[in-house]
Amino acid sequence: MRNIVPDFIICSIVLITFLLAHLLSYIIFELINTDSEEPNFNKLLIDQQGDFAFVIRLFVNCLGYACIFIPLLLIYKYIKKTKYLERKESGLLYSLVKLCYYGEKQDRSQIKDAATSITQECLTFLYCFLGLMISFLIWGVLQEKIMTIEYTGKDGKTKSRFNDSQFIVFINRTLAFLISSIYLFIKGHSLHTAPLFKFSYASFSNIMSAWCQYEALKFVNFPTQVLVKSAKVIPVMIMGKVISRAKYEFHEYLTAVMISCGMVLFLTGSADESKHSPSTTLTGLFLLTLYLIFDSFTANWQNHISKTYSMTSIQLMFGVNLFSMMFTSTSLIIQGTFFQSVGFVKEHPKFMIDCITLSLCATTGQLFIYYTLLKFGPMVFTIIMSLRQAIAILLSCLIYKHRITISGVIGIVIVFMAVSIRFYGGYRLRQIRQKADLLKLNYKSRSEV
Repeated sequence: MRNIVPDFIICSIVLITFLLAHLLSYIIFELINTDSEEPNFNKLLIDQQGDFAFVIRLFVNCLGYACIFIPLLLIYKYIKKTKYLERKESGLLYSLVKLCYYGEKQDRSQIKDAATSITQECLTFLYCFLGLMISFLIWGVLQEKIMTIEYTGKDGKTKSRFNDSQFIVFINRTLAFLISSIYLFIKGHSLHTAPLFKFSYASFSNIMSAWCQYEALKFVNFPTQVLVKSAKVIPVMIMGKVISRAKYEFHEYLTAVMISCGMVLFLTGSADESKHSPSTTLTGLFLLTLYLIFDSFTANWQNHISKTYSMTSIQLMFGVNLFSMMFTSTSLIIQGTFFQSVGFVKEHPKFMIDCITLSLCATTGQLFIYYTLLKFGPMVFTIIMSLRQAIAILLSCLIYKHRITISGVIGIVIVFMAVSIRFYGGYRLRQIRQKADLLKLNYKSRSEV
């Protein structure tokens, strides 16, 4: 007779974790709800004021994420201790556990990247840049529309505004997950080669980097924002050394410093000084530090697992969006806003159309993100995103006739010079390595003769 005790224990771990998280969120809701008529937990969290109000918001979000992370950890320890996967069964739960914790590590020794000329590389870089630029531009416009306009209900009279951005992220990730799944199924490719749980790290860090960035804007002034946005390349390089033991050449360090300095000059030289920004606090600096850590980890970790397990951009997209969908859905359910948002969708069909349009645009952007990461690596991807920001501001200045100072012009020139040096230096380095490999091959063939 089949032993169902291990399966029961695994299901109990998931259920008990979810119930405890839901209980804690309910206690927090009761503690902060001074107005008994306010049923919206998300609105209560947003309305919290003070330097440390973000701690409550962060804790509640993490309760939802813990519903995924804690079972992943406990189940891993349990199956390792009991040798659960050695039973070689064929049940659904057994297959899911095996899918989650075991992958197929592939040998990359036989995989060689095709040699490309500097012209081909520049064209590919331009393709990635334009794809990211256009996708994020349209995505930004659609997102602002969804979060600012009032949608008319089915009765044609009542108008309501949607304010739960996390539900929109859930829709985006769900559609991206479905599209990547269907593509892999049609092509007959495996859904993943890496253990699924490894995608959770990139998914979590991606969500947290976005959350910390937006939360930090309440606590920092404009010069601090400029400094952090401009210096993103340097943390990415440091994290690359930590995760992948990456080695960088002199021209890569040089271009990283040039891009950071150039972006500081450009952003400060094109700023609208009439705009009010809050003063920088220790809370803001702490959140910006977390943002840099999570943001630099995300790109490097995705690049690391894609190289380790020889993954395609679609497989990477599938795994990361699977966990992003799980994280956001559990967080929404724990906060009690999931079904409220679903109700809003049912009452406002136009909102659903806008959400799907936004999600399609976000999915296109993700395809360019993962393609760029696999083609050029996290450092060049960060450079592209910095360039995207600079050109967006430059276009805004030209269209709306904002003044750009001399320092701003010098900054943008330095940035484009750095990008040129980065590509030329990389091309020359590959040429030197190819010549060295050819000499070694010739020497080996002669010695054998």
